[in-house]
Amino acid sequence: MFTLNPLPPQVDPVLLDLLVKAEPATIGHFRHTGFMDPGVRGLLPDRRIAGTAVTIRCVGMDTTIVHYALGQLRPGDVLVIDRGGDHRHAACGGGVAFAARQAGCIGIIIDGMATDIAELRDYGVPVWARGLSAVTGKRSFSQGEFCVPVSCGGVNVAPGDAVLADENGVLVLKAEEITEAANRAIGMQNAEKITLARIAAGERMPDINGTNAQLAEILSAQAAARKG
Repeated sequence: MFTLNPLPPQVDPVLLDLLVKAEPATIGHFRHTGFMDPGVRGLLPDRRIAGTAVTIRCVGMDTTIVHYALGQLRPGDVLVIDRGGDHRHAACGGGVAFAARQAGCIGIIIDGMATDIAELRDYGVPVWARGLSAVTGKRSFSQGEFCVPVSCGGVNVAPGDAVLADENGVLVLKAEEITEAANRAIGMQNAEKITLARIAAGERMPDINGTNAQLAEILSAQAAARKG
């Protein structure tokens, strides 16, 4: 059975331009939801993307819906693939990645396997997956779902969600969450540059961030409690 829904509205490019300046790991300092399982990891180094989620679900060896999606993708989209627990059949290889790139897709997120790693490197298509497999999916035309709510890396992803991904991991946000999260992360990243400069000048991290001062207070209170 197939389900083919319309494409979602794309996230405002202004919001995505802001979001891509934030590192997922920085947002991870203050947010704990929306992060995919670390097993879904980037296969190419030094890539960071922020785009609109176009979701599909394909289970087992039938990857027909992946090929359908290649005809629907728009510039700025991120293809998010729910594999229904299949960790054997690759849902993306060199041909799929090349076609996605030509459609303007900026990245592919798979809760499962990819293949053709050399071609992925050559084409420069950012892919996040659980690993590589030489066993590929096939177009058997039995089932597939396009633009439905899916689960990827333990995170619920709706069509039209924002996706931020780099080597450290994948984060899914609602569009209305972007401004606050991104601005806070960018502020932290800028503050860290100042901290690193102070460390380079000879200061110690626990003195700068207050760890030593707070521990001194705790130890003083513990000592007073023992005397009392």
